[in-house]
Amino acid sequence: MASASALVTPARSFGLLGVILIAANGMIGTGIFALPGKLDAAVGSFAPLLLLIAGLGMACIALSFGDCARHFDKSGGPLLYVGTAFGPLPGFTIGWLFYVARIASIAANATVLATTVALFWPAAGAPLGRSILIILLFASLITLNILSVRRALTVLGGLTLFKILPLALFAIAALLTNGVGSAPVIPPLSGVESIALVALYAFTAFEAGTVPAAEAREPKRIIPIALVGTVLAITILYALVQWAYGTAGLANSETPLVDLARDLAGPVGAGIMAATVIVSILGNQSASILASSRLTVGMAEGGMIPARFARLSPRFGTPVFSILFYGLIAMALALSGTFVFLAVVSALARLFVYLGCIAAAPRLDRQFGAHRAWPRRLLLPTIGAGLCVWAMTQSNAAEWRAVGLLALAGASLYLVAGRRRG
Repeated sequence: MASASALVTPARSFGLLGVILIAANGMIGTGIFALPGKLDAAVGSFAPLLLLIAGLGMACIALSFGDCARHFDKSGGPLLYVGTAFGPLPGFTIGWLFYVARIASIAANATVLATTVALFWPAAGAPLGRSILIILLFASLITLNILSVRRALTVLGGLTLFKILPLALFAIAALLTNGVGSAPVIPPLSGVESIALVALYAFTAFEAGTVPAAEAREPKRIIPIALVGTVLAITILYALVQWAYGTAGLANSETPLVDLARDLAGPVGAGIMAATVIVSILGNQSASILASSRLTVGMAEGGMIPARFARLSPRFGTPVFSILFYGLIAMALALSGTFVFLAVVSALARLFVYLGCIAAAPRLDRQFGAHRAWPRRLLLPTIGAGLCVWAMTQSNAAEWRAVGLLALAGASLYLVAGRRRG
């Protein structure tokens, strides 16, 4: 007889706003708080337009994810889409790469959080204080996500408001104070190539909104709307922030938006922006645990890993084992520092996930008998795929080897699991 936890079905706990919150918090992590200075130094007044171009390109990729999502109401995201289109092994490999990339990202952001908290609490800069902070962070987020998806999303909503509002207000204040600046000047192509990949990576992680589809209401309808809409909205916000930074005439630094806030409002403004960085990372961490922990649920439902990963708590209706597994591994990586190797290749691994879903979309349309107009079916996916391929060419050989080894490790685990199933 199946256990009681195996018979529990996930509640449809959130709607369109919930998917938007997950996608937006996946995108807004630490990147936008460090990016403006680097972009301004590389391409000057062209930087806001570069972000608009990168965001529109990422929207093309998000559209392919949305086209895949229209066919499913189960958890899994890229794992489910590629697996259905091309078979279990490709699906598992793509899901595995996505899972590793997300764990590396959440671990890296936890260390940035500790560094930022040290500005307010110097003990967080010491090894013991840093470890205590990271343990408390992950313990709180794991507990919150186990207790209730609704509670996690309520917290996520508050964090989203408190990290987007200061960004928008300081950007508008800078434009009102400093004016709109000069007309954009197109820089040399070499300057654009040197920084465009960094700009593109600032828009990644929207795909987190596809993973917990089994816990969303009407996922086939709302996920496509949420993904594309979120990417476009964040694109406008990023371009506005970059435009405002460019008008201030500040020197490049590791904390450009903190410097911008200090320029506008002195130490108080700098403190508010530093606190915004902390809130932003907390939102990113919470969204990552909520969404990416459901990847192993999809793997278990497909028989790729032990079934316990898909079992839900009879009391809370959440996949407790999957949440614990994801959160504790991320915490261990953040504490040990061994996550650095994975963090370097996480962006490249994610590009493989994007290409896999772009390729899966037309195949799924044929399987499910859907039809789309040729720009949606051919033109826009081609733009998205071209962007991914170009970005891959900007990565070095060491990163390619690392991703290849990770993919091979995932495929090996799948084959071992297959033998056990047999």
